[in-house]
Amino acid sequence: MGTWGTNPFDSDLAADFVDGLAGMSAAQVVEAMTRAVVKVAEAGSRVDGGDGAEAVAASALLASRIPGSQVVIGPDDGPSGQLPDIPLSLRPVAVRALRRVLQDGSELAVGWVDGADAEEWRATIRRIIRVLDATP
Repeated sequence: MGTWGTNPFDSDLAADFVDGLAGMSAAQVVEAMTRAVVKVAEAGSRVDGGDGAEAVAASALLASRIPGSQVVIGPDDGPSGQLPDIPLSLRPVAVRALRRVLQDGSELAVGWVDGADAEEWRATIRRIIRVLDATP
């Protein structure tokens, strides 16, 4: 897996997930994002790095759609088209998935070589959690 930064889309796997949303119908985008977060939220004791990267990307996209969100997706990171409205019911599932990604059983959480990068990445994930966890 190629990772070049600490932001939600700074890996080949996350970028591939976002690129895969292109050309999908609104319902298919919602389904893909739901599948990504549910897979990690309901994973066993180990969270695969690829699954984690997709859940983080989907959660960041979801958080970016919340009015007044502190999660802003740059034009080079997000999908090429407008994201559809995402059901509010997906927010708590995304929060569970992100909390799983932060745990020791997550390949994403333990794969950092540089401690400063690891902490910056964790801070980014915690910021997304705060946005998603805020009362709608």
